[in-house]
Amino acid sequence: MILILAPDTRTDSAEFRQLEESLGRMPNVRHRIHQETGEQQLLTEVYLIGDTASLPMEDISNLPAVERVVRISEEYRVLGRHKDNDRATHFEYNGVRFGQDNLNLFAGLCAVNTPEHVEIMMRALQEHGQVCTRMGAYKPRTNPYSFQGHGKDCLPYVFELAGKYGIKVIAMEITHEMHVREIREALALTGNPTGVMLQIGTRNTQNFELLKYVGRQREFPVLLKRGFGITLEESLNAAEYLASEGNRNVVFGLRGMKTNMGEPHRNFVDFAHVPVVKRLTRMPVCIDPSHSVGTRDRAPDGLLDVMHVTAQGVIAGANMILVDFHPEPEKALVDGPQALTLDELPWFLDDIRIAREAYEKRQELASQFQ
Repeated sequence: MILILAPDTRTDSAEFRQLEESLGRMPNVRHRIHQETGEQQLLTEVYLIGDTASLPMEDISNLPAVERVVRISEEYRVLGRHKDNDRATHFEYNGVRFGQDNLNLFAGLCAVNTPEHVEIMMRALQEHGQVCTRMGAYKPRTNPYSFQGHGKDCLPYVFELAGKYGIKVIAMEITHEMHVREIREALALTGNPTGVMLQIGTRNTQNFELLKYVGRQREFPVLLKRGFGITLEESLNAAEYLASEGNRNVVFGLRGMKTNMGEPHRNFVDFAHVPVVKRLTRMPVCIDPSHSVGTRDRAPDGLLDVMHVTAQGVIAGANMILVDFHPEPEKALVDGPQALTLDELPWFLDDIRIAREAYEKRQELASQFQ
């Protein structure tokens, strides 16, 4: 059960204290408070957990500060978009807005290899007005003998270069709670020149202890990729682990499904689920065309497959793009064959702009028939 409080209800108000006292007297029911910034108001929700089935809706509706009560059945309670709830929500991190109504590009190195390549990449992004990137320091690999990433050794120069070139947010995969501590320490050591979005990869989507640990920290937002061969519902429940521990600043990533039905692509592209995730939850949705396609193959129309599937995701309403670029793909230590080149960056940006404009025109058309 969710209690939606009157707009701009403060947790230090007399009404809110009265509400908490009333909830504290309910047997076998505990509550959690969640606040989020809407377009114009501070929105406060109180989640009742436990034996709520017997609670009369009318009695709960009459509690102090309560504007509306929603009885829910979805397992993803905190992040879910419940009945009669279509309001736009977002979060901001280090000056960058993440919501279901905008689009951010995270182009960069799947795996950091040299400081020179990092600097070339970040300089190119700055020249094209970009403030976000991806930089892989920790690389979980299927083969134990494959390159596993430079780890904490590369963090100081990655963060310093990000600050030098105005990069505000770096998406960086982590596989262990120790990595979070190393990122926090490296940021402090370099004077916090940038921000980090912790990325939980497909192999760790059901690493529940890692999810709980990352959820308990509020310092960094999280990009959670869809799980390796599990259902969409199971992956959304993984995101709920993060939110249930307190971190609601979560972006949900679609990266293709592991199946031979997607061949010759690396994975079966699942970007048709962009509007589905936005309908079921309030999370912004990220697409990862590089790991979905896995090659630089080009169609007869002159467009790369990576660009085709990116446009499909953007025109469906994607809010973030995670894509591999590299100054010298042939020297990349991870996934070089799928990386785009820096010469292709302006082309890629223009193609995204065309697809985003098409999505916005589709939105405008749809509004005329509602």
